[in-house]
Amino acid sequence: MYSVYVIQHNKTKELYFGKTSCLFDRLLRHNDNSKKYTKRKSGKWILIYVESFRNKKDADFRELALKKHGNGKRWLKNRIRNSMLQN
Repeated sequence: MYSVYVIQHNKTKELYFGKTSCLFDRLLRHNDNSKKYTKRKSGKWILIYVESFRNKKDADFRELALKKHGNGKRWLKNRIRNSMLQN
């Protein structure tokens, strides 16, 4: 099973879109400050949204669509606006 997920930093309110086959472990790695793109001086990453796929290619396609700055990303942000951390 593959998960496409959205996490948000509790201090900077930045969003990060990713894909993994083990969501729990991946979230731990984001918060241990060992990953280049999610390393921050303080705060932590909070899981906001998850989609699950049986097929890796489907998950790859969805992650790519969300990482591009287009309608898919805009639509998802609008859909999860109440789940996102507020400023």
